[in-house]
Amino acid sequence: MYNKEKFMYIKYINRIEVKVMDYIAVIITAFISLFVLFLLTKLIGNKQLSELTMFDYIVSITIGSIAAEMATEREKPLRPLIAMCVYAFVSFGISLLVSKSLKLRRLLFGHSVVLMRGGKLYRKSFKKSNLDLNEFLMQARLCGYFDLSAIDTAIMEASGKISFMPYATKRPATPEDLNLVTNSDSVFFNVIMDGVVLTENLKYAGRDQNWLNNELKVQGIRSSSEVFLAILDNNGKLNVFKNYDYKEKNDYYE
Repeated sequence: MYNKEKFMYIKYINRIEVKVMDYIAVIITAFISLFVLFLLTKLIGNKQLSELTMFDYIVSITIGSIAAEMATEREKPLRPLIAMCVYAFVSFGISLLVSKSLKLRRLLFGHSVVLMRGGKLYRKSFKKSNLDLNEFLMQARLCGYFDLSAIDTAIMEASGKISFMPYATKRPATPEDLNLVTNSDSVFFNVIMDGVVLTENLKYAGRDQNWLNNELKVQGIRSSSEVFLAILDNNGKLNVFKNYDYKEKNDYYE
């Protein structure tokens, strides 16, 4: 009886060890798949989602799906890894080819389609782009055009975004149109963020720590730790946003 209980106990412990090893294997392969996915993404190139072509989008979701499979694959984890590498290198190779061939680029990534020109909408272009009028009007409103009569040209880009060009008489006036002389813009420098002084930015702005301390004293601030954000504008003015810690319940929004 004792031997049977001992055998059952050992069997139970072995099951626990197997499960623990399985979990550890999943965790390790998940980290490996994430690391490999990061490297392959850097190889393919960084693009915003709105800038992805249809081919890039397909490759991205496929590689992501394979990476998830690799994280849970116990028996042959190398197969998903090899598949990920193949997809990534094919994508990289095609990117090199399309950079040298306009025809291949149009074939794989598509090309721009003129939806509207001279105030005229082209039905065939809408049909070719698989775009309906409601979506077109929504995109126009998002770009600030509630009146279509203000739009001269609208182009559906290969990325799926719509570019709008207003009539010359409808576009906002610029200082050049009004014959105004303006000062050139310059970069604003964040010199303090979350209480930490950004010494490199301070140096690029042509200021030093002593100048910063004096400016903070003028504004009644004893230490940079009291500052949440400080910005040095192109006129040499330091705009300071203090670090307020609200502790009362009424100061929080549920």
